[in-house]
Amino acid sequence: MSNILQATEELLGFFLYVCFQADNRADNQIAVTLTNNKTMVKKNAVKIFGEDRIRAVWDEDKENWYFSIVDVIAILTDSPDYQTSRNYWKVLKNRLIKEGNEPVTNCNQLKMPAADGKMRLTDVADTEQLLRIVQSIPSPKAEPFKVWLAKVGAERLNQLQDPELSIQQAMMDYKRLGYSDNWINQRLKSIEIRKDLTDQWKLHNVEEGIQYASLTDIIYQTWAGRTAKEYKQLKGLKKENLRDNMTNEELVLNMLAELSATSITKAKNPQTLDENKVCAKEGGDVARVARETLESKTGRQVISPLSAKRFFKAQTPTPSIQDHNDTDKE
Repeated sequence: MSNILQATEELLGFFLYVCFQADNRADNQIAVTLTNNKTMVKKNAVKIFGEDRIRAVWDEDKENWYFSIVDVIAILTDSPDYQTSRNYWKVLKNRLIKEGNEPVTNCNQLKMPAADGKMRLTDVADTEQLLRIVQSIPSPKAEPFKVWLAKVGAERLNQLQDPELSIQQAMMDYKRLGYSDNWINQRLKSIEIRKDLTDQWKLHNVEEGIQYASLTDIIYQTWAGRTAKEYKQLKGLKKENLRDNMTNEELVLNMLAELSATSITKAKNPQTLDENKVCAKEGGDVARVARETLESKTGRQVISPLSAKRFFKAQTPTPSIQDHNDTDKE
């Protein structure tokens, strides 16, 4: 049961991300005011359901979205006004707390722009909490969402039993997001290379979490001149995966860095974190040399603020007038 819950939570996050990506492509689809939790600087606007608005806050440190619970309830229950949805949430919250629903009792309050333009405190939920709340709302509008969650949860369980299904699903997801076949093949190969590297780290006494992140930052810093966080900021990313937004050149160079780090780790057999850091840096150096060589040959920078998807679009030739004339003749 825990596997299903974890899978549905992961895929809810992916679902919200896909919604944001789709809505950001249209100029007239401005519906959610996004703010930074610290500076409260207004960001881009997105929407999830139809023309309805959902306010959200991005936590820069935790790299997590927090959504206005009242706004979600207003959509799912077709509440006629803010006060109605607020009262609905008040009753639902009390019921869930009595039932011992831990995620709900841990809901925070953040300041968000209200209808009068002022910043006011409102209850917010992260992806996991929002999932629990949506499952507790007996609304016809919520049912398709619940069915979808149950379906993807079952699919994820099957993928855990058969890794090949997971690979097939990843290919479908990337295709749906508009990635090219060539990029998808490289990305799947990069996942394999990354797995080999983390397996070596595990064998050489590196702990998952902070230590993995530290070594990854060293690799990025060495070959790309930026930490993972700085790299994501360059590309304007939030929750999105950095590797999913690399261009072909960036992805190949990162693969080279991680593959080199894996080979060097095997050869040197490091036993401490500091020794593993040396191997990570040397692996990054291999890709750095390749990057600098490529840049000197092409006369342009490899590290790009573009995401992979935007890069593909930029590379698509624009049909000329002559092309259209030739087509008409045919």
